[in-house]
Parts: sequence; C-alpha cells; structure tokens
Amino acid sequence: MAPPNELAHEVRALRERIAVLSAAILRMSESLDLETVLQGVVEGARALTGARYGAITPVDASGRPETLVTSGFTDQEHRALVEWSDGPRLFEFFRDLTGPLQIPDVTSHVEALGFSTSVLPNGNFLGTPMRHQGVHVGNFYLVEKDEFTSDDEELLTLFASQAATAIANARTHRAEQRTHRAEQRARADLEALVETSPVGVAVFDAGTGRLVSLNREARRLVDPLRKPGQSAHRLLDILVFRRADGREVRLDELPLADELRNAEPVRAEEIVLSVPDGPSVTALINATPIRSNDATVASVVVTMQDLAPLEELERQRTAFLEMVSHELRAPLLSVKGATATALGTAPRFDPAEAREFFRIIDQQADHMRGLVSDLLDAGRIDSGMLSVYPEPCEVATLVDQARQTFLSGGSVQIVQIDLSPDLPRVMVDARRIVQVLTNLLSNAARNAPASSPIRVTAVLDEPHVALSVADEGRGIAGEELPHLFVKRSGASGPGDEAGLGGSGLGLVICKGLVDAHGGRIWAESAGPGQGSRFTFTVPVANGAGDVAPGVAPGYRSASPRNAREKPRILVVDDDPTALRFMRDALGAAGYAPVATGDPNEVSRLIRSERPGLVLLDLMLPDATGIEIMEQVPALAEGDLPVIFISGYGGGETIAKALECGAADYIVKPFSPTELVARVHAVLRRRASPEHFVLGELVIDYGARRVTVAGAQVRLTVTEYELLRVFSQSEGRVLTYDALLRQVWDGEGSGGVEAVRTFVKRLRQRLGDDAARPVYIHTERGVGYRMSRPDES
Repeated sequence: MAPPNELAHEVRALRERIAVLSAAILRMSESLDLETVLQGVVEGARALTGARYGAITPVDASGRPETLVTSGFTDQEHRALVEWSDGPRLFEFFRDLTGPLQIPDVTSHVEALGFSTSVLPNGNFLGTPMRHQGVHVGNFYLVEKDEFTSDDEELLTLFASQAATAIANARTHRAEQRTHRAEQRARADLEALVETSPVGVAVFDAGTGRLVSLNREARRLVDPLRKPGQSAHRLLDILVFRRADGREVRLDELPLADELRNAEPVRAEEIVLSVPDGPSVTALINATPIRSNDATVASVVVTMQDLAPLEELERQRTAFLEMVSHELRAPLLSVKGATATALGTAPRFDPAEAREFFRIIDQQADHMRGLVSDLLDAGRIDSGMLSVYPEPCEVATLVDQARQTFLSGGSVQIVQIDLSPDLPRVMVDARRIVQVLTNLLSNAARNAPASSPIRVTAVLDEPHVALSVADEGRGIAGEELPHLFVKRSGASGPGDEAGLGGSGLGLVICKGLVDAHGGRIWAESAGPGQGSRFTFTVPVANGAGDVAPGVAPGYRSASPRNAREKPRILVVDDDPTALRFMRDALGAAGYAPVATGDPNEVSRLIRSERPGLVLLDLMLPDATGIEIMEQVPALAEGDLPVIFISGYGGGETIAKALECGAADYIVKPFSPTELVARVHAVLRRRASPEHFVLGELVIDYGARRVTVAGAQVRLTVTEYELLRVFSQSEGRVLTYDALLRQVWDGEGSGGVEAVRTFVKRLRQRLGDDAARPVYIHTERGVGYRMSRPDES
C-alpha cells in the first residue's frame, strides 16, 4: 500500500482533474455557438492533458475540413496553419483514423511522408477521430507533451465524444432552422399569393364555424354588404345565400359549425349574397372541405369570383353586337332593295336607272367596307397592336388629301383651310393622319347644316403641331364632352357627335391613331347649337429621317434609324393584356417597344425593325419560346439577347431556357420596375466598351478610329462594321450567315463570297496573315473568329 502522503497527493491531483473537467464541460454547455463550444473543448483537453497545442478540424458530409479551431497557437501561428499549402494533403493522411494515434516525433514523421514542416509544432502527437452515431464528423489533435499516457488517451476520447455531439447537434439545429425558414418563406409566399389573388378566398374553421381569414378581394366583394364599422364576423350572422336552384340559406337560422362539418364540395355555383333589406352581390362560388386524418372536415376553403365585371362585359358585348347589327342592316337593306327591284322588274331599265341602282349598291358596299375597317382598327387599338409608320410629312399635303377624300364621298359642304405660315414638317404616318382628318370632317358634316362651312386650321404648338376641325352645327352638351372618345353603341341626339354614322367608333379610332403618334385629342363646344371644335396634336419632325420624339410606345414604327432613336425592344406574347403592360412599362422607361402576338412574325420583325433585345414568352401558340429561339437564326446564333417571360418559375424550366442561350428569365407576375431593370441590365452588358485592345490593334468605338502599332488604319464603312462585329464577339465563332445579317442586314450581294472578300481586305489593312493569324482566325466551312485579348 502506498504511503498516506502519496495517496493524499494522488487524491488532490484527481480532484484537480475532475474540477478542470467539470469546468470544461460547464463552459461547453454555456454557449450554443459551435465555434465557442469547440474552443472550450480543445482548451479543456489541453488543460487536463498538459499538451501545449490543441486543434479540432470538423469535416462536412464529403469529408472535407470545414474550419480549424486551435488552442495554444498565436494568431500568426494560427494563420500560418490555415494558409499552409500542405495542410489539406496532410489532413487527408490523418482523416481515416480509426482510434487514438500517438506519434513520438510528429515533425520527423511528417517529413518522412514528404510534407513541409515549417509551421508544425515539435514533439509528441496524439490524435483521435470524432464520431457521432458512427458518422465521422472530424478529428481532434494534441501536440507537444513529454509523454501522452493512457489516461490522456481516455480524456481525449471523452472530449472528442463531447465535440462530436456538439457538432452533430449544431448541424441538426442548422438543418431545422433552414427547414423552418423554408417553411416560413413558403407560408409567406402562399399568404402573399392568396392575399393578392384576383379571386376572393375565405377560410372557415369547421369545428367552431369561425371565419379564419379573408383575403383582399373577398373583403372588397363583401364590403358593399357591410354597414359602417361592421366586421366581417358580424356580417356572417345576418348574411343570406340564395343558391342557383332558388333555395335560401340564412346563417342566423342555423349553426354555421354544423353546416361546415357536413359541407360538400361546391363547384362553380352562382350564388347571390345579401343582407336583409340591404344590397346584394352575385358571385361564382367554389367550396372545398379540407379533411383531417380521421376523415372529418377540419376547415372549408371558399373561393368567390365577382360576377359584376363579367356581367358588364357581357352587356358591352351585347351592345356592341347590336351596334354592328344595326350598322350593317341599313346598307344591306339598301343593297337588297336595289337588287330586288332590278331583278323583279319585267321591262328593261334604261341606262340611267341601271346606273343609279349600281351606284346605290357600290355606295353601300363602300359603307360596309368602311365599317369593317373601323371594327378592325378598334380591335387593334384595344389589343395594342395598331401599327403606324411615321415619316416626315408636310401638314398642307395631309390636309389637302383629307379634303379631297372627304369631297369625293359626295359631300357638298365648303371646307375652309387656314394654316399658319412656315409650319414645320410633322413626323406621322400620312395614311393614318389623313384618316383622322377625314373622320373629323365627316363627323362635322353630319352635325352641321349643309350651308355652313367646315374650318380646318393648324398652328405650331412646340414640340407639336395642333390641327383643328370646327363646325357650326348643333354643338355638344358639356356633360357629353368627357365621353366622346369612349366606345359605345349608337345613339341619337348629341351622342351621334361621337361616331361615324352613330357607330360610336369614329372618334374612338381617331383617339387611338393620335395616341399612337404620341399626341392627344380633345373636343370643345359652347353648348347645344353652338357648334364644336375637335383638336389633335402630332409631333414635329426635327429633321428628315428623324424619329418622332413623341411616338407612343407599343406601336410599330418604320422610320429611318439614327443615333437619337429610342432603343427598340421586340415583345412577343400572345396575351394582349401582357403586351399592353410591357409596352407601357418599356415606353415609360424610354424604350420603343415593337409588339406582336404572332410567333411567325418574329423573324420578319427582327429584319425590319432591328431591335436591340427580344422579350419572348415561353408558351406561345403552336410553338414554345425555346423552339422559336432555336429556329430563328438571329436568336439561335446569339445576334440578339433574349429575355424569356413566363408564368413557370420551376428551376428546371429556367435552367433549360438559360442553357439555350437566353440572357435572362423573368417569372410572371412582375412589376414594371423589375422588367425595366432586367432589360437595362442585359442591354448594359451588351453595350460596346469605349475601346477594344488586342495586341497592337486598338479600336476607338466612339471616334470610329482603328490603329495598329499606333498607326491609323483607314477602313471603309463596311470594313469597319465587319471589324466592329468581330471585336464585339471576341472568342466566338461567327458563321457566314451571322455576318451577312449583322454587317449587310442579310442583303449582301455575293453571299459567302462577299464575306470572304471583305475579310481578306480587312486582314490586309490590319497586316494580319491568314496562314498565321493574330486577329482573325478562319473556321473552315463555318466562318471566322476573332482572338480574345487574353489569348496567346
């Protein structure tokens, strides 16, 4: 038996070790931060074993080290370990430890393995793996002690187990947090989707019969039924449902909870919601019971669609059909009467009578053709697809053409023309503006005595020219003025002023055509019997070939190009509402949208309009946006950037679109701000830099100046354009077809041979050898490629 003093010494040492161990465990449990816990673990292990240095390396799921937690090292020594080039390789050697490992001289051992040792401490080494439920989560090392004992191994194993548990718990906590955040995001997205849905949504708890939630559209729908200050919950107590079969359900006569617990699905049933002695609302109702695991109804989701807009749309459709039927009936009756008379008369007509019948038929046929044309124009205006092709025009020429067209229709009224001297040219589609003037002249003729003149005036109103058509007719009541340019069915009285022949389309079309030119139109009248004046504005042409500064966005224009023209954006979408939305957003941001809903038009519009970017809907009739991108050469070969727009936000769909070469992908619905920002970002990435430098070749795009080794190179317009296209597609192969499109607009005479000839001439100007090219490389049978600045 050992002497009492030795036993007392061992007891004191054991108590000290237990105290240190308890303190270490306490420190580890005081924090939830993993790095703090690991730091406490490694410091506790060092203190109990007497090692000078300690380190822990947690690993990720693939076995790679995530971080390095050390103790005993200075900050400089710690950084040296982290930056040590041989560190990852040495870790691979120690990673597969199956149990505690001791190395008497770690420096000599590492040198023998072929690693540098400049940052390693000297002396004994003790390492062990950290495992949690059989999974390797990292390694634990202690270094530099005279001798590591079996007790040290046990302590290290104990601390390694604690560290492994902490690492596993931290990872579980992070995974739970990620799942929780994902669930929160999903819930927030769902709540936002429901709240902003155009369909009303109400959720009821079947157990209590209580209203759980009501989205914005549902609140708007039931607001007319509520008294001031009355809550939706109180409204339920008195609400009456009248179903399609005539049955009425009064919520004050039955427990709502009982009704909900026995609820059956309701599909697209028209129900009238009302309150006693109060207003009512008609809605299309769908109800879906949500059942719990025991098959009982837990809640009921009710969707409500307000039928008032649909009823109004149906009313407008019926009125429009009545108008069209009325307008077509009159000329058809005239034609029918003339043909019936001619066919039913036994004796032969004399030539004068026959010509009169044929004149009636011809006149009424022209009237019907004009009505059909008006209907088509009205439809194009509504869908945002009306086309105008502005060019510089003389105002006097436009007015004279309108006067001749008006008089050729048989009018006997005098047209007085008074134009300000020295009027500038205007930037308009001549045919369309003549149509506006003719419509206004015809409108004035119908509402004024034949003996009174119609006056046409034009004055400069910078930056527009204002044209007016005035009559001395029956005038317009003040309350009618705001409604003259709104589509409506035919009417008698002052309302006839609003259309051609009472169709209600004449002034609507005038407004659409003027809007398309970036102008505005309005009417003035002192009242009934005081005549009226219609005035509209069109933009001044700043010079021959200029683009009209006020041309409205969303309408196609075929004016000549110049440097001040708005950037053109081709928008391809079969949804007229989406087209109008994007047209307005892009136009307000300073772009010139070119809109089409026909995918077959894409190739032609790219050639004629030469847009700088294409917004392409992913799902179009008869083809997908990806198929169109693959089929249209200008898109397939990257001549134009493409931004896909789609309601599909799945990762695979977006990835496929981007893999096809799309510059970006926007998921509907999106705000005008997001749309403009995405378009601007793509165009900015595609914009030319000020200079291009490739070895001794320097291109100054702004000055259109090219130098080689400091000496200026004189190039023709086509040679410079060819070099510009090459430089802006550096490193990418350009096919012969792509060069013909981009340099010659697809109309280069000579085709491939023309490309080869100009490339040969360009090489000669640059001093480039085709056999050993520095700048332009030949891709045999395909085209050419220009070197990148970083290409040796």
